[in-house]
Amino acid sequence: MSSILWELSQDAQRERIAISDLLVALGDRATGALMFIFAFPNVLPTPPGTSSILGAPLIFLAAQLMMGRAPWLPAFVANRSMARSDFSSLVKRIVPWLQRAESLLRPRLAMLALPPMDHLVGLLSLVLAVLLVLPIPLGNVLPALAISLMALGVLERDGVWVLAGLAAAAAAGSVIYGVLFAMVKAGLYFVTQVL
Repeated sequence: MSSILWELSQDAQRERIAISDLLVALGDRATGALMFIFAFPNVLPTPPGTSSILGAPLIFLAAQLMMGRAPWLPAFVANRSMARSDFSSLVKRIVPWLQRAESLLRPRLAMLALPPMDHLVGLLSLVLAVLLVLPIPLGNVLPALAISLMALGVLERDGVWVLAGLAAAAAAGSVIYGVLFAMVKAGLYFVTQVL
């Protein structure tokens, strides 16, 4: 996958790279690969609002994985594009991490990455993608990491990575629950003090 992304980012004949270009380039591996591509940038420091932009395609892809369907995105998502130079800089940030991951990935505990378990991974990824889109403080990194790990696990049929993603998802749920609980408690405290 890293070589496919690198070649696409270096294609001087393209001024812009659309999401549909990624679907075509990645072929039958597109669901897991695109889930990783849209989730992983949220693990790294990015400008505010990035999670909302990258989270929308994640919702569609996770829902399709959950239902066992081939990757498809509506035209308003598939036709979204970015300048090749911006895509290239994004790929330069992702590829070193992806190459490290690719060296560790291999088929093992495949039952955790095949149907029906990959449908469960899709459901969990869908929930995490919705949380990723919401403006929850500290609510981006762990859900994005969990989706990234599970997507790579499904992509390479590596159940160990799926398990690591499930552990990250549990940690994400705990952190987000704690943040939301603290926000609600602070809001109630503020309301009682004002009234």
